[in-house]
Amino acid sequence: MVREDSELIVGLDIGTTKICVVVGDVIDGKVDIIGMGVHPSVGLRKGVVVNIESTVNSISQAIQEAEQMAGCSISTVYVGIAGSHIHGFNSHGLIAIQHDEIHKEDIERVVEAASAVPIPPDQKIIHVLKQEFTVDNHSGIQDPQGMTGVRLEANVHIVTGSATSIHNIVKCCNQAGLEVAGVVLEQLASAEAILTPEEMELGVALLDIGGGTSDLAIFSDGAIKHTFVLGLGGNNLTNDLSIGLRTPMKDAERLKEMHGCAMSSMIDKDQHIEVSSVGGRSPRKLSRKVMGEILEPRVEEMLSLINREMCDLRLGDGRAKDLVNVGVVLTGGTALLANIQDLAEQIFDLPVRIGMPRGVGGVNDIINTPQCATGVGLLLYGIRHRAEAQASAYRNRKMMGKISSQIKGIFGRFF
Repeated sequence: MVREDSELIVGLDIGTTKICVVVGDVIDGKVDIIGMGVHPSVGLRKGVVVNIESTVNSISQAIQEAEQMAGCSISTVYVGIAGSHIHGFNSHGLIAIQHDEIHKEDIERVVEAASAVPIPPDQKIIHVLKQEFTVDNHSGIQDPQGMTGVRLEANVHIVTGSATSIHNIVKCCNQAGLEVAGVVLEQLASAEAILTPEEMELGVALLDIGGGTSDLAIFSDGAIKHTFVLGLGGNNLTNDLSIGLRTPMKDAERLKEMHGCAMSSMIDKDQHIEVSSVGGRSPRKLSRKVMGEILEPRVEEMLSLINREMCDLRLGDGRAKDLVNVGVVLTGGTALLANIQDLAEQIFDLPVRIGMPRGVGGVNDIINTPQCATGVGLLLYGIRHRAEAQASAYRNRKMMGKISSQIKGIFGRFF
């Protein structure tokens, strides 16, 4: 039976290598995945649209597949965004409290003050993420509403992206017949799906290694502290294999997925693979260890650059890496590469785990992979923010009802 789209939440992950659509339904507070569509991504490079027509076609194909599986018509989506054009930075705001008690409006004002920072004209703010509040020098407060004070401060993390890139992503969705309910930073969405509240509280680094980019997000004290985008990803590994093995890109991708390994020392030298040649030449047999020797330096380079970012960046009184107490969580398609967890533990000198989507039911067998983390996370982000919007609308209606009653009471005295 076809369901109304208003009952559903849909996440649309527009990646460099694939388009992933995840359809979910909320039943008694539980999220059930009822449909998914995946289609190769054509028209993007490093997360940025370079061909609108091809991107629209890829989105439409993935949407159609998800609609057939879920038995629904999709019209509204939460879409993820990534790419080297994404920038994140921390900001601080301060206001005086007009009344003794802090109200919701005061929180909105101080966040707005922290957001009033100059950004380049070609950039657009995607998120303003609250980190912590300070009331009269008492810091580390998550929600100051109802507290008493005369001065309120806020620390926020601001994420910006290229206005053109954001516009093109939304335009592609619109041309595919979709309304965009929200544009969400992809590592923020992935965190919704794979990180636990305890990890985000104690301190964790999430590294989402996609096809075009590797996206880092550091969480501590339950809030996001830093975001960073490295312009290297799984496609660089595929390209290295294609050149090193002298094989077409399509075959290099297949070999990477089937036989790839991040540590050549873990490969038996007697293992062999068949490699397709170019120009009609006959296939060749090569040692699998050769593949490992091509992949390992590139994976090591990517992880080392991320580690250097965490070590060099200063947050507060120390390094960003000092906040990562629990360890690192790897996700994205490249997280499936054999032994990448072991190599990452050596480079980061921290515990590392592979992140899978969690907290959802339904067709778990097909979404239980790092490749679906962002799509599931976009869905969960949409559910949470829809609930917040509904709660806000309810508060506003309740407030307007009180005001209306007061006005009627005042006029009732005169008539």
